[in-house]
Amino acid sequence: MSRARTAGSVVADTSFPALPAVREVAAHDATSLDGLLRDAAEPFILRGLVRHWPLVQAGQESARAARSHLLAHARDREFVLSMANPDVGGRLFYDAAMAVNFRMGKGRLPDIFAGFDKAEERDAAQVPTVYLGSIDIKQFFAGLDVANPLDLGARDPLASIWIGNATRIAAHNDFPDNLACCAVGRRRFILFPPDQFANLYLGPVDITPAGRPVSMVDFAAPDHAAHPRFRDALTVAQRADLAPGDALFIPSSWYHHVEALDTFNVLVNYWWRETPRFLGQPHNALLHAMMTIRDLPATERANWQAMFDHYVFSGGAAARAHIDPQAQGVLAPLDAHSAQRLHQFLLRSLSQ
Repeated sequence: MSRARTAGSVVADTSFPALPAVREVAAHDATSLDGLLRDAAEPFILRGLVRHWPLVQAGQESARAARSHLLAHARDREFVLSMANPDVGGRLFYDAAMAVNFRMGKGRLPDIFAGFDKAEERDAAQVPTVYLGSIDIKQFFAGLDVANPLDLGARDPLASIWIGNATRIAAHNDFPDNLACCAVGRRRFILFPPDQFANLYLGPVDITPAGRPVSMVDFAAPDHAAHPRFRDALTVAQRADLAPGDALFIPSSWYHHVEALDTFNVLVNYWWRETPRFLGQPHNALLHAMMTIRDLPATERANWQAMFDHYVFSGGAAARAHIDPQAQGVLAPLDAHSAQRLHQFLLRSLSQ
């Protein structure tokens, strides 16, 4: 797919322009935003939700102004970054040996941003990919969240920031709900419902470029012979093109392919879950089941599938109905105390 260059831009157009657009809604205040986030089961776009942010306003002036705003709040500590050679075209992915195609480094933000300054004077095709991913805002910036606020009501989200030049991040999903705010540069998302995991041809679960299993499909040049079911995924895909100040709500477990389209891009994410954090991460349970159950004989797997249905996927009511409530232990709905006891039990079991 051709990649035309425009002033201040790396990508003029890219994947699947004919896909239906994610629906757009309006939130006039924090109360209406809260209602939208609470009731949504599918993605939606909020145009201009954070256009009032000083960071967005600085980015509209110039990339250097946006960097100056971030530097004014940056803590004096090392930031982790990913770096890739220019020939990867911004696609942070695997190499031919199925190792990641980028290297990790650390540096102070003023030094990292000095590199961005120099890169803007060069041909974009010769500039390495530089990507600071999922940086915890409160840990790495002082007062940036106060200067650029967003009222999410009673939610207690984890706020993270993503900074880099033009990048392509393979389709993946996240367990928490996610409000992604485009602060500087343009972003493009291609989104898929959670049930499309098989049609996206996910890669390894233990070695991943982004911490979650990612689609092996190259969205810029899909190989439909190698990935024929990807056509089925596209029949239910949606596309979201974000300008600075726009926000996209991505519900838990929705897959999303993400492109940062300009020479300097900043995204702010708010992550939260509607269930208590003490319940842990389902992905960890999946990995443990792979280790303990997947390679058993078929008859034993069938027995464990029935057990999981009885104790887990049914909600567990029948598994505890015959036991006095005071004696149900972890069969009862978990609270922080019983979840901690179960966590400690699992740690002891895994250490044996």
